[in-house]
Amino acid sequence: MGGGGGGPRPVPSGGCVGVTCAAAMKETCGNSRLENQPQRHYGITSPISLAPPKEIDYIHTQKLTEAMKPFGVFEDEEELNHRLAVLDKLNNLVKEWILELGKSKNLPPSVVANVGGKIFTFGSYRLGVHTKGADIDALCVAPRHVERSDFFQSFFEKLKHQDGIRNLRAVEDAYVPVIKFEFEGIEIDLVFARLAIQTVSDNLDLRDDSRLRSLDIRCIRSLNGCRVTDEILHLVPNKENFRLTLRAIKLWAKRRGIYSNMLGFLGGVSWAMLVARTCQLYPNALASTLVNKFFLVFSKWEWPNPVLLKQPEDSNLNLPVWDPRVNPSDRYHLMPVITPAYPQQNSTYNVSTSTRAVMEEEFKHGLAVTNEILQGKSDWPKLLDPPNFFQKYKHYIVLTASASTEEHHLEWVGLVESKIRVLVGNLERNEFINIAHVNPQSFPANKEQYKESDYVSMWFLGIIFRKVENAESVSIDLTYDIQSFTDTVYRQANNINMLKEGMKIEATHVKRKQLHYYLPVEILQKRRKSIPDISRNAGSLQSKRICSDSSRDADTGTPYCSPSLSKIIKLDKAAESDSSAVVQRTSVATSREKPDVSASVPVKGLSIPVIASKRETTVTIKVTSPAGCTIPTVVGRNVIPRLVAPQVARGQQHLNGISTMNTKSVAPKRPHSPSSEECPKRLKDREKLIGLDLAFRSHGNPQDDVRRKSTGKNDELGGEFMPIPTISTSRSQRLPSKELPDLSSPVPTNNIRIIKKSIRLTLNR
Repeated sequence: MGGGGGGPRPVPSGGCVGVTCAAAMKETCGNSRLENQPQRHYGITSPISLAPPKEIDYIHTQKLTEAMKPFGVFEDEEELNHRLAVLDKLNNLVKEWILELGKSKNLPPSVVANVGGKIFTFGSYRLGVHTKGADIDALCVAPRHVERSDFFQSFFEKLKHQDGIRNLRAVEDAYVPVIKFEFEGIEIDLVFARLAIQTVSDNLDLRDDSRLRSLDIRCIRSLNGCRVTDEILHLVPNKENFRLTLRAIKLWAKRRGIYSNMLGFLGGVSWAMLVARTCQLYPNALASTLVNKFFLVFSKWEWPNPVLLKQPEDSNLNLPVWDPRVNPSDRYHLMPVITPAYPQQNSTYNVSTSTRAVMEEEFKHGLAVTNEILQGKSDWPKLLDPPNFFQKYKHYIVLTASASTEEHHLEWVGLVESKIRVLVGNLERNEFINIAHVNPQSFPANKEQYKESDYVSMWFLGIIFRKVENAESVSIDLTYDIQSFTDTVYRQANNINMLKEGMKIEATHVKRKQLHYYLPVEILQKRRKSIPDISRNAGSLQSKRICSDSSRDADTGTPYCSPSLSKIIKLDKAAESDSSAVVQRTSVATSREKPDVSASVPVKGLSIPVIASKRETTVTIKVTSPAGCTIPTVVGRNVIPRLVAPQVARGQQHLNGISTMNTKSVAPKRPHSPSSEECPKRLKDREKLIGLDLAFRSHGNPQDDVRRKSTGKNDELGGEFMPIPTISTSRSQRLPSKELPDLSSPVPTNNIRIIKKSIRLTLNR
């Protein structure tokens, strides 16, 4: 694969688009497999299986492709060609601009004639998995005579006068500065990097680490997208199988409501790396098998052990990398997925206790469904059925953001949504809350509750409260959790001069039966399905970190083999036996699970940590028994009509979604963990226990606010106290600078009135 990959050359549409029969798919995939012999070794471990596909696998893969088509996953040839034409025009525009700039800066004519310049693509388009109407992430690479200020001034002006360009806007102070625009109907996000070379040729290889030498940090960030995307493609055994599998997983994640890096789930690059790791472990498998193995692998993964596509390399450029042995803040990432290009970073730093618990349950659900599909008991559309979020929980927080004009509303909603994970973190730290699950989808508000002129968006957070034993009722106050979130948003809006009259945030607690006040009946009355118990999963997030860095092989640098991968191999063997039985009983022969034992290869390294420990996290709380139920209300200026929850009679069955909690010999939740200065000895001990492979420190501050949970004396790690942290939800370095909170600045006290109200509720036995 050329390192310049991502230029305006044809990009495969992904998967088996255009394949009309399983026979054609078999011919395509089979030839690709034969060309790979003898097979190259991919990943940090040996593969679990080299078994070739069976006849039934081609049929299942064709059915999977057909099931995805109604969702607009594949573009037709005309749309693909239009994208190529637009990128070609943009590439020529960049070269023309760089040439003109060289002349204006009085460069010698011989230099000006060869300065070059190039557009690279990255993200879903470069991976070949973009959907209909998706935008294109692009990078403008320029030689050393072009300054960043030139990009945001003279090139911006050139775009402004270019035919076919609409909605042009620059975000120069973002974490990764970008120019956004629409070019002949294609939305493009264009970032900029200036290399320390005189000429940018068409065959430039961005995978070369030496290209990062002497670069501005913003240029390194801009290059990172292309370098990571190209490295992922370089590290998978079969690109077509990878693409079709990734399309399926991305569609599944969106349909199941777990696709959003901003809200604490996973974004596109993270899903791509998880799929790539699965492809490395099953290099000859087709997409139908890979989807099933994806769920098998990651439903058994022992987080927070990291997912790595390759051994991390140090290029001696002195850039910060993710390394929990060196950086205390990196030890508190709950679900690390490490980018393969230097400088390595964790792409999932936003994941919290709740979002991880939700995703783990979805992995298990996906495994169960795909097992049924590959056994011939179900079909692929079942995997893509959305969950009914509004039947899943007993309690909800309704968060609304409103503004008086459409323009103000778009700005306001963007800021509020980018900070919802702060609210999730606040709620998780509440000693009475087990899960705070945000639905990524926003909804327009009920017009009856707001003035006609208001523009309102709503988000819903499902809440699971802890059940307290031996208590008649528990009084819970969420005022501080919600108010600190609203203060953060108002403060940031004020700091960047966004806060306008009419911009409001409101929140209220409601029960499931009260949701009809906010949402239409057709959304609420979907078929109710069985609801997995994710509260237990959240309570067991204190997984053992089993693979010590000291166990690395001294000669090869390969991590010592963990017994975890053996567990997955055993599961595969057992499943294969079941599969063989199904084949004997029916005419449907499947490759649902592990192939023949003879196809398995001994594993030589740390593979897949599996089977998280199941410890119940408990807390000590003060319980009061108020005489009556406090009416839940809101935070904000306009009060949503208050809904009085009926008092539950004593002796009645406890509320749905409340998990039992022992109040004896346990420790309370704490809002954050002590800094490294406060507990140096504990950090040293923890370093020995946290077996994470070398990778990238996400540009975080070691003093970032982090959170820990404890299980008291009965911790499985030798009885020693072991905190389970969550991600800091206010990592300033990872956000556009215009969103950065200034915690020292007060909540705005101008003419925009902010009314603080309490939000309390009482849970009865």
